[in-house]
Amino acid sequence: MSTKPSLEEMISALAKTFMVAHVDDTDAHLAQALVYNAGRLAWRLREQGLDVDQKTSVSDVVTDADRAAELFVSSVLEALRAQDGIVGEEGASRPSESGRVWHIDPVDGTYNFASGSDYWCSALSLSDATGVTLGAVHRPAMGYTWFGGKDFPTTRDGQPVRVQSGGADELCLSTYLHPTSLANPNIRSVWQSVAEEFATVRMLGAGSVDLSGVADGTWGAWMQHSVADWDWLPGKALVEAAGGMTAKLEKGGVEWCIAGNADAVAHIKEKFNG
Repeated sequence: MSTKPSLEEMISALAKTFMVAHVDDTDAHLAQALVYNAGRLAWRLREQGLDVDQKTSVSDVVTDADRAAELFVSSVLEALRAQDGIVGEEGASRPSESGRVWHIDPVDGTYNFASGSDYWCSALSLSDATGVTLGAVHRPAMGYTWFGGKDFPTTRDGQPVRVQSGGADELCLSTYLHPTSLANPNIRSVWQSVAEEFATVRMLGAGSVDLSGVADGTWGAWMQHSVADWDWLPGKALVEAAGGMTAKLEKGGVEWCIAGNADAVAHIKEKFNG
């Protein structure tokens, strides 16, 4: 009697097939192929039904698709970039022997993903001693893949993109603030002092999609506090390689990540220092 393979066995077979086709890829090609396939894998698993677990709250969740997509990416990197370090949101971890580290976010915007929204992505970055060197993001619902880095001007599906020009009063601020932060007057006041400077505000719940949108000019700027590296580094690489700026600032007892064009970032910094 045949036994149906486990999800882990299926991911292992998928990773091995992928590696045959991509064993000679450059970092740039490998990163784009990995986020594309990880995103498509998560999408297919969602269609089959999800097991959803809470992490820290009802809005901070993880699914079996997150774990499967991270296992796929980490398995490939362990084999094809054996000297590099790995840090994954869902626990994948390996120390670096090369000085290079890959950060994996298999499903960014998991609450959206688990709720049936299309505003989510798979994201990946590579860093070395100089900082983040490249970022790749794939949003399956739109079919978009963003890629960029220190040696790669940012593209969306191979087409060059640039951050929006203009001041804060002309731009949309893409952001996120958890209800617990809204209830904290120190954090809320910092956020509000910046948000009220912009023409409009959007809060959609997937930081790497937001930052990709800043890089391609969909949104004007982005701000969020207490951002993990896997949520920050892929989009940071894209924004900077699209002509934008990024920064980290301390205010209200937390660390804020901001991104946008030079004028918008400078304006936010002024509000922080005011």
